[in-house]
Amino acid sequence: MDWQITIDCHSPSRMVRFWSEALGYEPAPPPVGFDSWNAWYISVGVPEDELDQDGDGTDRIVDPEGRRPRIWFQVVPETKAIKNRIHLDLFVGGGRQVDVEERRRRVDGRVAELAALGAGVLRTTDEDGAYFVAMTDPEGNEFCVA
Repeated sequence: MDWQITIDCHSPSRMVRFWSEALGYEPAPPPVGFDSWNAWYISVGVPEDELDQDGDGTDRIVDPEGRRPRIWFQVVPETKAIKNRIHLDLFVGGGRQVDVEERRRRVDGRVAELAALGAGVLRTTDEDGAYFVAMTDPEGNEFCVA
């Protein structure tokens, strides 16, 4: 079975830039025979006014090692209105076997990098040996850095 993660959004180009960096992924190349995703979309009948106007139509990212799932950023007209029912957790701290001060240093460093890319900080949880930061991507989707 093959599968991917699909994230609704307004600007695939912005999401591709952010999440490629956040996850260590790469923008997916267009299908063979096409020099851009927009060219491929036009070939399958997508009207030009529905194409990504911020870039060449690149709206998906892939793990360069091919181990993790593909992610597609699907354009939708509505804005995000409620909390995500599913979110990603980015594990950068090393887990509870790592001293909590070191975990804080690692998590806070990654949080600062992601904030510089356009993420927002929702809250920090630092209790009972747990340390993680809830964040939002550039379009408001929640994720955690732990």
